[in-house]
Amino acid sequence: MDNFILGLLTGGSLILAIGPQNLFVIEQGLKKNFVFTVTTICAASDILLILLGIFIYNIFEDIPLKIEIILNILLILFLIRYIKSKIVESKLKFKLNTNQQKKNYKKIIFKTLGFTYLNPHVYSDTVFILGNLSKNFTLNNKILFAIGASLASIIFFYSLGYLSSVFANFIKKGNVWKYINQFIIIFMSAIVVFIIYDTFLRLF
Repeated sequence: MDNFILGLLTGGSLILAIGPQNLFVIEQGLKKNFVFTVTTICAASDILLILLGIFIYNIFEDIPLKIEIILNILLILFLIRYIKSKIVESKLKFKLNTNQQKKNYKKIIFKTLGFTYLNPHVYSDTVFILGNLSKNFTLNNKILFAIGASLASIIFFYSLGYLSSVFANFIKKGNVWKYINQFIIIFMSAIVVFIIYDTFLRLF
C-alpha cells in the first residue's frame, strides 16, 4: 500500500505543473469540446508511458540526444501551427458547442496526440523519472506503484477537463475568452522560445 500511495503522490506531482498539454485540456474543457475524448486520450497515454517506464526502464537510461532534438523540432513546428490557429481564432467571436466544433473530431484527436507525444518532458516525467524511482522495486511493489501513478493521471485529467467545463458559461461574458486566448498565445510562444533555446544549448 505504501508503494501505491508513493505512485499516486509522485505521479500527481509530476503532472500538476501547467504545460502545453494541460493548457490544451483546460481549453477544450472551457469550450465543452470533446472533453471525454481529450481527457481519455491524455489519461490512457499517460498510463501507457507510466507502464513503459516502470516495467522496461532498464532498457533505457535516458532519452538519446538525437531523438530529443527531433522531438523538440517537431514540437516547435506543432506549437507554431497551433499558435497561428489561436491568433486567427482570437479575432472571432467565441461560440460554445458550434456545429463547426463538432466537425473537428479528428482534428481534436490529432492535436491531443500531438500535445501528448511530441513533448520530450512527457517521456522524462513518466518513463524516466517514474521508471528510475521504481527500478529496484519488487514486481508486486512495481504493480502497486504503477496503479497509484496511473490513478493520479486518471483523476487529474478528468478533473481538469470537466472542472474547466463548469466555467464554460462564465467565459461567454464580455471579453473573457479573448483574454484566455491571448494567454494561450503568449504561454505557447514562451514555450517555443524556451524549447529553441534549450535545443540550441544541447547542440552547441
